[in-house]
Amino acid sequence: MGGARNPGASGAWPAGLQSWLVEGGGLVASSSEPRGFGFPATCPANCPAPSAMAQLPPDVEEDECLPEYRYLFCPDLLQDKVAFITGGGSGIGFRIAEIFMRHGCHTVIASRSLLRVSMAAKKLIAATGRQCLPLSMDVRAPPAIMTAVDQALKEFGKIDILINGAAGNFLCPASALSFNAFRTVVDIDTIGTFNVSRVLYEKFFRDHGGVIVNITATLNLRGQVLQVHAGSAKAAVDAMTRHLAVEWGPQNIRINSLAPGPISGTEGLRRLGGSPARVSTKALVSPLQRLGNKTEIAHSVLYLASPLASFVTGTMLVVDGGAWLTSPNDTKQLADFKSSSAKL
Repeated sequence: MGGARNPGASGAWPAGLQSWLVEGGGLVASSSEPRGFGFPATCPANCPAPSAMAQLPPDVEEDECLPEYRYLFCPDLLQDKVAFITGGGSGIGFRIAEIFMRHGCHTVIASRSLLRVSMAAKKLIAATGRQCLPLSMDVRAPPAIMTAVDQALKEFGKIDILINGAAGNFLCPASALSFNAFRTVVDIDTIGTFNVSRVLYEKFFRDHGGVIVNITATLNLRGQVLQVHAGSAKAAVDAMTRHLAVEWGPQNIRINSLAPGPISGTEGLRRLGGSPARVSTKALVSPLQRLGNKTEIAHSVLYLASPLASFVTGTMLVVDGGAWLTSPNDTKQLADFKSSSAKL
């Protein structure tokens, strides 16, 4: 540390380093106007002001597009890319599709309910002006996945990004959890993630490269009561992320996980969060003392899927405001709220 100095504060960059910054690193720099490392000398015209960057991004509770949107990333960050999003008809998946489309991406949103994704696609197209193809698909059925991927490739000619967002969950003590209920969650979350990833690999990614982002959870980071099924399934997906990142990296395929915390306006919070009082308490005990919103999760997924994360693979990004570090494992309150869907 003692010998280090900041060229931006004390003088010009060394000639060799300046050359790398300008020619190899892609930054704008000059010996007469030195800058701190990693920052361009000029900001693009559409770069957000610092005050805008500090504000919480807007969101709406329902599965509706944002009435207004303030760009924090370059609007053309995913220009003419194509993203295949499972679970894209509602909740976090819907907002991911919208944010991607607002950044120039075309999307394919897939769900078991064709009605749901068809309605979602109409909203997304109207709000963004980009193309959105709704498809009916069960992630547990490889033949259905193959058909859906073929349709997407026929429509767009390529798929650049896969977002594995399909999931199923409920609250239930392990001692009361039926064998079928446990298997159902694993089938959707774990096996479904592998199924879609494998089909995309065979049909496009192996020869062209691509990006996969798996939506997981923080449940397995410390253990969570009433969630052995979902926590186990998502832990397996995080392990799968690392294995596939190693195995498929040579084909120029990046694979990462993103683990959201408690997010407002989602089915997960409505079904698993408990009473309004409990949700409020949970928010206050987290380090940032609030819930996250769907736009914040979508922005984080946008980062992982974009060239901004070009050297990031095989990792899990936790986006929960630090909640997993401080939230209580309140067994009694959760037990009172447990879902009757445990008898699946």
